[in-house]
Amino acid sequence: MALAAPHVRKLRPEYPRPGREDWRRWIPSWRQWLAGWLALMGLSGLCLTVAYAATDVPTNLNSYATQQDNVYFWSDGTPMARTGWVRRQAMPLKDIPEGVRWAVLAAENESFYSDPGISAKGITRALWRTVGQGDTEGGSTITQQYVKNVYLNQDQNLGRKLTEAMISLKLDNRMSKDKILEGYLNTSWFGRGTYGIQRASQAYYGKDVSKLNPSEAAMLASLLKGAGLYDPTLSAANHRRAVERWSWILDRMVKIGKLSPAERAKYTKFPEPTKSLQIYDTGKQSDYLVELASSYAKKSAHLSDKEFDLGGYQIYTTFDRKRESELTDAVTKARQAAMKKDPKAARTAHYGAASVATDGRIVAVYGGPDHRKQGYNESNATTVPAGSAFTPFVYAAGLENGVHKTREGPATPVTPESVYNGDDAVPVTTPEGPYWDRSGKKVAAHNDGKRSYGPISLRQALARSVNTPFMQLGMDTGLEKVKATAQAAGLLPSSFGPATPDLSLGTSTPSTIRMASGYATFAADGRHTEPYSVRRVTRNGAGVRLDAPDRRRAVRPEVAQQVGEALADNFRAFHPTPAATTPAAGKDGTTDKDTALWYTGTLKSVSTAIVVYRIDLGKSLEPLPLDGLAGTRENSVPFGIWSQAVGIG
Repeated sequence: MALAAPHVRKLRPEYPRPGREDWRRWIPSWRQWLAGWLALMGLSGLCLTVAYAATDVPTNLNSYATQQDNVYFWSDGTPMARTGWVRRQAMPLKDIPEGVRWAVLAAENESFYSDPGISAKGITRALWRTVGQGDTEGGSTITQQYVKNVYLNQDQNLGRKLTEAMISLKLDNRMSKDKILEGYLNTSWFGRGTYGIQRASQAYYGKDVSKLNPSEAAMLASLLKGAGLYDPTLSAANHRRAVERWSWILDRMVKIGKLSPAERAKYTKFPEPTKSLQIYDTGKQSDYLVELASSYAKKSAHLSDKEFDLGGYQIYTTFDRKRESELTDAVTKARQAAMKKDPKAARTAHYGAASVATDGRIVAVYGGPDHRKQGYNESNATTVPAGSAFTPFVYAAGLENGVHKTREGPATPVTPESVYNGDDAVPVTTPEGPYWDRSGKKVAAHNDGKRSYGPISLRQALARSVNTPFMQLGMDTGLEKVKATAQAAGLLPSSFGPATPDLSLGTSTPSTIRMASGYATFAADGRHTEPYSVRRVTRNGAGVRLDAPDRRRAVRPEVAQQVGEALADNFRAFHPTPAATTPAAGKDGTTDKDTALWYTGTLKSVSTAIVVYRIDLGKSLEPLPLDGLAGTRENSVPFGIWSQAVGIG
């Protein structure tokens, strides 16, 4: 140490400087300036090295940065509705055209593919403004902007800026440039409540990002500088700024070799975006559709509510836009007519409707006047009994299983020509004699209007809506077999009550979806497909596996054909005018005490069920008499709705 001391003393600067006079003795020499600068650079380098080593890339992304909305589509692939708080749909980079990518890069960071993830010039400028003027400025690379979007908050301070730079350097070493660009394009704010280039494309141009041209892409890229200043629809000043930046971006694309001068010459007219935000929000009927589709998608894809609510799903439904509109219009007209005829009764009237194809697709439903005012779905409600609309299932059970007139021995086959007593008030019998209820009275069946028909074949009984033969047929076939047949055809076990003789006249309470599905089974040659509302689900473009809807044989093909023929006879008998030109099959359904009226019909492989009933929800859940609100059997409101919905009314 003693030997080194003289040398150390020589290195120690003499200050104030000797040999200088006045103020000059206080000015450092060039050697002192150089030493100080080198010391500062060394210390800064050491600090940056320590900061780089100490900074980790966070593993937990901002929940807001990863949350997306779910988008629902009609059966033709056009958008129907969206749900979720964040308007974002992530897109793989391969699905984003190169022209769109380079429009963004030209606007924000043309050296993206060659820089180390940060801009030294930009950081220096930002630090200067932060320290010297008390605010911060941009100068960020796309990597830095992506880091800010998904890992950090939006605070503008020196500490956040340094952390951003360190994470950006590390991220650039760990992730490919394409993955960083993909993340940036999917998390950036474009205004109009949208995040990500896909939702921005839909919001400003009403189309997917894959269909954007470079001119439209340049307009969207201009929004990254600040949508509040560059959305051209907000003000004349905004429009002027947007046009200038749009033109500048296209010129930059030419300069960096990503757009040819010839193609640039095509884009002389500013691509005006739509005036209003193109969001596909839910409301009124679409809420009911979304409710059905989301429930089915989660169940079929085995997704928890938490997973589904993170968003990013594209749900392609089975709902037919045209059929949905026609069904809704038909019910709406019926509601309006009821309000004119009897406003007091109409206020407690309820209408449920559903159309189900023979392959199980739910193509349309009517759930109520407005989901936001009425939170439950009439098309899926199990509220009122099916009444005589249930008798085709009894007929099918008898044809499928035969009947037992004695407790022992084989079943006797039943055919459409088998004859039963069609008189009113015919006592129901068992092999041992009359059936007695718990009060000690003989149980008897009744026809509408207490009309008697005498001996009648089962086919004619169904064709003419004669009830009494089917109560006895149900007893002869076995009520458990009747229930099993109806369930195999599509009705849910939960809709059935006790197995008593009146089960055959429709004490079960199916929804209109299930009733339509059951009739569709007969039109499908006896094969039932569980009704489904979603045909495909993807998440950010990748397919999501769905359980296939259950398919099973409910009845033999010849039985389904025989039921269909009797239903066609019924349609011709009660509605001869449309039947002359329309090959339809269907049947009404009346209930005890006139509390509900149904019509279910099949046309062109689609079965549609309509129900009208009254309940005063403010008082109780007890069904009220219709009091003529649903019309007559020959000219019923449910049939009117059905005929208009299927295009023959």
